[in-house]
Amino acid sequence: MHTMWKGSISFGLVNIPIKLHTATEDKDIKLRTLHNKCHAPIKYEKICTVCEQEVKPEDIVKAYEYTKGKFVVLDQEDLEKLRKENEEKAVEIIDFVKMEEIDPIYFDRSYYMSPNEGGGKAYSLLRKALQESQKVGIAKIIIRSKEQMAVIRVYENTLVMETIHFPDEVRRAGDVPNVPADDKVTDKELATAIMLIDQLTTEFEPEKYTDEYRTALLELIEAKRTGQETVTPTAKETPSNVTDLMAALQASIDRTKPRSEGTGRKEPAIKKETAIKKETTAKKPAAPRKKAAPKVKKEA
Repeated sequence: MHTMWKGSISFGLVNIPIKLHTATEDKDIKLRTLHNKCHAPIKYEKICTVCEQEVKPEDIVKAYEYTKGKFVVLDQEDLEKLRKENEEKAVEIIDFVKMEEIDPIYFDRSYYMSPNEGGGKAYSLLRKALQESQKVGIAKIIIRSKEQMAVIRVYENTLVMETIHFPDEVRRAGDVPNVPADDKVTDKELATAIMLIDQLTTEFEPEKYTDEYRTALLELIEAKRTGQETVTPTAKETPSNVTDLMAALQASIDRTKPRSEGTGRKEPAIKKETAIKKETTAKKPAAPRKKAAPKVKKEA
C-alpha cells in the first residue's frame, strides 16, 4: 500500500512514528472528451482574459480576490515559507471524545495509519487505550499545505485517521430553503412509516451494496470494445524534415501528382485501354449474321 505521508502522532508525552495510507479509492469511471469530427482528445489551454494568449506555467502566480476584480498577489516563496513554518509533520491529539458525539456530516476522507520504525509498541498502546475507553482522539494535521481536523479511531485492529471539516466549513442547516417547520402528518401515516422501517431494518453488510450504474457502464464499454465499436483519432499530418527548398517543392509535387515517365505526362491506364478498344472495333470488319434455326413445333 502506497505511503502518502510520514510523521508522528503525539498525545501528552507519547510520540508514535507513523505512516499514512489512503483507505479509500475513487472508482468513478473517467470519460474523456473527444472532437466529434476526428475523435481526438480535447486539449484545454490556459488563456489570459486580457491578452487572449496562452499562458505558460512559469508565468502564472497565485492571488486572492478580496473584491470583484481586485487581487492580492502571493509569491510562491511566501507560501512555501508559511507552509514550512506550520508543517511539523505531527498529528497532535488535543482531545478525546465519544464517537457518537460527532455528526457524520463532518467526516471527509479516511486514511490508514501504520507504525513507522520503532513505533510498534506505542502504536499498540494507543490502539488498546482507544478500544478500552471507547473514545476517539480529536487531532490537527497539515496535509498538502492545508491544516485539517481529524479523528483517530480503531477500525478492524488498525488505527484510522478520518479528516473532518472545521465547523465554519459546514453550512447551516437552517439556510436550506423550503424545509417545512411543522410535522403535518397523521398518527396513522407515522405508524405505517415506522412499520415499513421495522420491516426493512437489518444488520449493515457493506458487501451486499454495489454501484449498479458503474457496473452497467463497464458492461456497455466492454460490449462496444469486443464488438469493435471503437474509434481512433485521425492521424495528424506531420511535415517532413526537409530543409532544402527545392527538395521540399519536389516532395510536394511527388505527393500530390502522378509520377511522370520521361518528359511526357503518363496517361491514365483506363483511358489508354478505352482508346485501344475503340480503335480495334473500328478496324475489324463486322461478322456476318447467322440465320436462326427453324423452330420445331411440339406435338400435343
